Amino acid sequence: MDSLIMSARDIEFLLYEWLDVTGLTARERYREHSRETFDQVLSLSRELATKYFAPHNRDSDLHEPTFDGEKVHILPAVKQALDVFGEAGLVGAAMDERVGGMQLPYTVFSACMAWFYAANVATTSYSMLTMGNANLLAAHADGDQIDRFVRPMLTGRYFGTMALSEPQAGSSLADITTKAVPQDDGTYRLFGRKMWISGGDHELSENIVHLVLARIPDAPAGTRGISLFIVPKFLPGADDSVGERNDIVLAGINHKMGWRGTVNTAPVLGDGAFTPGGQAGAVGYLVGEANRGLSYMFHMMNEARLGVGLAATALGYTGYLKALDYARNRPQGRPATARGQATAQIPIVRHPDVRRMLLAQKAYAEGALALQLYCGTLVDEQRSATAESEIQRASTLLRVLTPIAKSWPSQWCLAANDLAIQVHGGAGYTRDYDVEQHYRDNRLNPIHEGTHGIQSLDLLGRAVTADSGAALTLLLETIGATVAAARATADGELGDYADALQQAAGRVVATTGLLWKDLDPAPALANSAAYLEAFGHVVLAWIWLEQAVAAHGRTGSFYDGKRAATRYFYRWELPRTAPLFDLLDSLDRTTLDLDDDCL
Repeated sequence: MDSLIMSARDIEFLLYEWLDVTGLTARERYREHSRETFDQVLSLSRELATKYFAPHNRDSDLHEPTFDGEKVHILPAVKQALDVFGEAGLVGAAMDERVGGMQLPYTVFSACMAWFYAANVATTSYSMLTMGNANLLAAHADGDQIDRFVRPMLTGRYFGTMALSEPQAGSSLADITTKAVPQDDGTYRLFGRKMWISGGDHELSENIVHLVLARIPDAPAGTRGISLFIVPKFLPGADDSVGERNDIVLAGINHKMGWRGTVNTAPVLGDGAFTPGGQAGAVGYLVGEANRGLSYMFHMMNEARLGVGLAATALGYTGYLKALDYARNRPQGRPATARGQATAQIPIVRHPDVRRMLLAQKAYAEGALALQLYCGTLVDEQRSATAESEIQRASTLLRVLTPIAKSWPSQWCLAANDLAIQVHGGAGYTRDYDVEQHYRDNRLNPIHEGTHGIQSLDLLGRAVTADSGAALTLLLETIGATVAAARATADGELGDYADALQQAAGRVVATTGLLWKDLDPAPALANSAAYLEAFGHVVLAWIWLEQAVAAHGRTGSFYDGKRAATRYFYRWELPRTAPLFDLLDSLDRTTLDLDDDCL
């Protein structure tokens, strides 16, 4: 095992033996790249993650950011790591050359980012937020805004945030009250309070570019009246410098169970702590058109959801590798057949129940990474395909897979972290080993960027029903192609998996139709979390069959491991979906009709 952070061999298999990312270099967007450049940036990512990010992962957890009422104080190692990340050009690696990026395929870039998330998810989050911010502005801002705010982010000088939630609103963005008052010079003055804003203040960069949702006077009610504004910590100065301090400060910071190294803040806009231009109010610059802010913000939110899924995957993956290493080196107990005999202890990896826990972690973590990289290929299709039909196909598939890519790893790679602690035994419940921190860090992922429940509502309420079920139909056709490929191998075991997958996919169709037969959203959506879990397991069964087909005919322990994980998933995990589909088919109203006074 060459690293306890990520598996370079698995990434190589997924990128080159399964997804054939080198084929992208034939396209105009990626023609400057090659297998050589892909390997170079992957190697660089591994090196930087190992040298600069992993060493302070525990320190940033034990010494979380502090706020003295004026400034946020963060471990110096965090800034050092992020400076190196920015200097390497990785912030803009997957972005367009026109804004200063290197147009690396998103699939390859996702594999690079897996190293950083696994090494230190909290420090990496500052870059994730900045990249999402920059991508949104590159797509929707004007040229001057791109020059003033995006280009400095790509060099690591500026960092970015997304400021959506408010104390009284949470995820219900229709209820935000932050207001934006138009000014004679075309800017706006913003007044309000935000909550749960990661990276909301620090001294890690020259400036912080906040993307803030707010309402202009007389805007329509609800989400149709939300606009998006750039609100920098410092106003732009002359000659590419930062100028006057803007009127955005912190009421305080939040103290979290995990992910502690990323400062999480409660910003206040327009309270007069600073008076840019001689008056109170945070100066903001409208992005795009008024009242279209939420549609713009979804550009960043959807990217962030894939990022959260990748972070969850990476935390589950590194936990698995550390549990595997521990199990191979921890002697304890003897074989059941040697009971009472004076034999030497054996490594715990040789106990069947420990192998069960490790194989489950492998199935969850490797399956989740494969799903993330597959979604990366869909992003690359959107960006590089020349035929509109190909672009539309990728967009449609990504629409239905995004809730799965966000939520499935957040649930099941957290379960992998739980098993990693169990493999370590009592040691795993102490701070002497990393696995307890990985669990705490990963526990955030079912919550932020749209909770598990919100993702389930999006999947069942929109993704599978939009356009007369076009996305679900396309996904099932894609799964059908994999089923056919598995049968074509003439491998009996793969054929059995293909049959099981086809049957499970059929249940997805039947259950979806049954839930919506009366077109009544209340009973249809009441048990959407169960739908998300069952649907996600079917998707991951498909992803594992894809990997098994790619590994077919290849010899060696690596490929045997892929076959073992596929076997585990089909024998232990896919059968979990049958009771869930049964529950959904019953149209159970237990939670829908429950009087909350009974709770």
